[in-house]
Amino acid sequence: MANLEKDRPSVRLSVLMPVFNEREHLRDIAQRVLASPLVGQLVIVDDGSTDGSKEIADGLGRQQPRVCVLCHHRNRGKGAAIRTGLGACREDLVIIQDADLEYDPLDYGALVGPIERGRADAVFGSRFLAQSDASGQSPVHRWANRLLTGLSNRLTGLALTDVETCYKCFAKSALDDVSLEQSRFGIEIELTAKLAAAGCRIEEVPIRYRGRTRDQGKKIGFKDGLEAMWCILKYRVL
Repeated sequence: MANLEKDRPSVRLSVLMPVFNEREHLRDIAQRVLASPLVGQLVIVDDGSTDGSKEIADGLGRQQPRVCVLCHHRNRGKGAAIRTGLGACREDLVIIQDADLEYDPLDYGALVGPIERGRADAVFGSRFLAQSDASGQSPVHRWANRLLTGLSNRLTGLALTDVETCYKCFAKSALDDVSLEQSRFGIEIELTAKLAAAGCRIEEVPIRYRGRTRDQGKKIGFKDGLEAMWCILKYRVL
């Protein structure tokens, strides 16, 4: 007979998924997330989608008790969706998951490992530690990410390789006394700086990555890079 205590995962994740116009991928990525034995809950925040994503999310919520669906009536941005979703996360650990297929939930085990072993309080998935070296990212995005990561490191005292990664895994309690305020992609910088300011030990692990182009639905752009630079200065730790 199997040892049920041994087979049961020692950590459980709330996966927080902001969604904006991802009808083509939403069902697929939700199924991949829910297939992970580490996932106790999937929190989908539809951020004012106009392509039918909200209806797909609502259907997932009716079919699957582990899915919680929240909605914004208008598009407010990834950061706003994360701020909305955090309040609904009920597991001890939270991981942020984009609603496309760029990031692979098969990496959840690697992300929670350092936290489970007591080495880290937060773990970021780095596209630049992987052998593929962020395969699929355009040269412009790679250059901009390295620049933003370097600037962020200087002002937080961290030694990260990929501050703009979607995959950030952390204890929900780490943000109990933190007020997040960014509504767009500046949330990546804000989260990093505020976790560092709270004294969290942040570790990186390599992850899989399949980048997509703007024609394929990628939403981050030049304006978001400028916003990230402003956030680096605003939330500097050192």
